[in-house]
Order: sequence, then C-alpha cells, then structure tokens
Amino acid sequence: MYALAKINDTVRVPPERFGEDLNEAIKDIVQKTFEGTIRRNHGLIVIVDNITPLGDGIVIHGDGGMYQKVEFEALTFNPLLQELIDGIVCEIVEFGAFCHIGPLDALLHMSQIMNDYVDVDAESGRIQGKETKRILKVGDPLRARIVAVSLNELSARESKIGLTMRQPALGTHEWLTEPKDEKRGEKKREDRKEKRDERRERK
Repeated sequence: MYALAKINDTVRVPPERFGEDLNEAIKDIVQKTFEGTIRRNHGLIVIVDNITPLGDGIVIHGDGGMYQKVEFEALTFNPLLQELIDGIVCEIVEFGAFCHIGPLDALLHMSQIMNDYVDVDAESGRIQGKETKRILKVGDPLRARIVAVSLNELSARESKIGLTMRQPALGTHEWLTEPKDEKRGEKKREDRKEKRDERRERK
C-alpha cells in the first residue's frame, strides 16, 4: 500500500557542488540517493519532497565532501501480505504472468490464476482455462491478493512478490462482472478440480 513517511538521514555533498546553491544541490542529491530504493521499515521510496537540511554540514578530514543531515517526506509503496491489490498484466511467461502493481512487478503463478487447469501461450501473451475458457492476457486489469513478499534492499528489481486470484471476488475485471450463472459454473468446476487433486494426492 501507499503511505507518506517522514525520514531522517545523512547525505554527502561532493566538493565539486559547493559552488552551487547548496539547498538545490542537497535536494538533487536526496532525490537521486533515495528515490527508487527500498528501506526495511518503509518499502519502496517512490518520490521524495519537502527536503530540509538539519543544522550545518560536517566536513571529515581527508574526505573533502560535506555530510549533511536532512529530513524529508517520502511517498512509499509497501506491499503487505494478504493485501488486496489491483494490477495490470504486463507479461505472460511459461510459468504464469507478471503484473504491474503500482511501481513494482509481481508474479501470478499459473497455479494461482484460476480454479482450473490452464494452457499457457507465452508467444501470443495469453493464458486460457481448459474448462472455463477464461482468458488472461497482456493488458488485462485484475484484482489479486498478495501471498508472498520478499523486498530486496540492495536492488528493488530483484524483489519478489507473489499473487493469487484463486479466491472469491478475485480475478480480471471482466471475470468479476460475469453473470451469476457463469460464476456458479465456476464454483462447480472448482469443486471438481479440488476432488481430482485430492484423488491424485491419495495415489
């Protein structure tokens, strides 16, 4: 989810920027240092604003740069376990679909897309249920639940978020507006699939 946070930290102003307007230099450095990074207590920092230097900077002998304490506001995005979230399918791969959820991408594994066995066609960018004939394709808006979160503080792109749509009131926006008769049929197919899975486990 999105949230506003107030953060205190220290940035280094290199000596080659001492000739600039100091406040503007500090603002630029804070933006480049923190935007797009992940902090353990806040999640992904999307954008920073209202940057305020705190006191005078400190110059360390032998360094040349100035270390300046700052306070700033940050718009953050922190995906939470069991959170419901809207997203858009951005890529179909052999094992499922990647979705944009705000500023991060999440994986919707093929086993978590629907209560049906699916055929994946990564080349054409679509996944189709064998019995339901429901289709998930690139560009589809959807609603899912977050079931796994592993944020990488060293590289936001290496973060891993897992989604599921195999619960009531989840799916593509098109599925969620289907007539009730189709939804009842989906419930029966779900029950049959669960029974087949149980029989396989017994074997």
